[in-house]
Amino acid sequence: MRIIIVDDEALARGVVREYLDEYPAARIVAECANGFEAVKAIETLAPDLVLLDIQMPGLDGFEVAGLVAGKTRFIFATAYDQYAIKAFEFHALDYLLKPFSQKRFDQAIEHAFQQLGSAAATPAAAIDAARAEAQGKQYLERVPVREGSKVHVLTCAQIVSIEAQDDYACISAAGRSYLKNQRLSELESQLDPAAFLRVHRSWIVNIGCISRIEQATRDSYVAVLKDDTRVPVSRSGYQKVRALIS
Repeated sequence: MRIIIVDDEALARGVVREYLDEYPAARIVAECANGFEAVKAIETLAPDLVLLDIQMPGLDGFEVAGLVAGKTRFIFATAYDQYAIKAFEFHALDYLLKPFSQKRFDQAIEHAFQQLGSAAATPAAAIDAARAEAQGKQYLERVPVREGSKVHVLTCAQIVSIEAQDDYACISAAGRSYLKNQRLSELESQLDPAAFLRVHRSWIVNIGCISRIEQATRDSYVAVLKDDTRVPVSRSGYQKVRALIS
């Protein structure tokens, strides 16, 4: 099993490296101290498994997982238990709560060895345990977007609008447009509905960026944003906007 260790703390990487010494069939192909290094290493080395810290500067673990979705499997590790449900949304093989023992680590690695050769789903018991540990839905605060070899991290406050373009989402933020490989409906579910509104089947807007609503034709409307972008508004979207601004 080819493994990458990702943690911004050298001591934590050392603990995992020491624990993995007990497994001759496991080979560490890279160690990364931040999310940017991790994305590059995963794409270059195509590991079987990534032992991934969640709380890191730059890109956090979930942002890394989102950028390399489908290219590897993860065991998440963190000192915070509230991320458990979100970890399993990324099809995590396990979720280690720091500080973890060799015995608990062994359980996770042995499970990984068993699962990597199959398409088995995450055990229901693990999901139930995660639900018991997690409280409330957490929405994105930042959206990482790839542009060639670069990764841009957009804060949600910077995002003005998002338009669906087939399986991509075109994000307008900070005076630029960024193309993200993600369906609009999936991105919508990750955004705070108190800040973002689906006004049309192809458009999401930042509520705070709406300047006014205009009637385009007898049966259609447009939202005029503060940057003068004109976004089509469906009938249901119009009712949502009216409810917010009335």
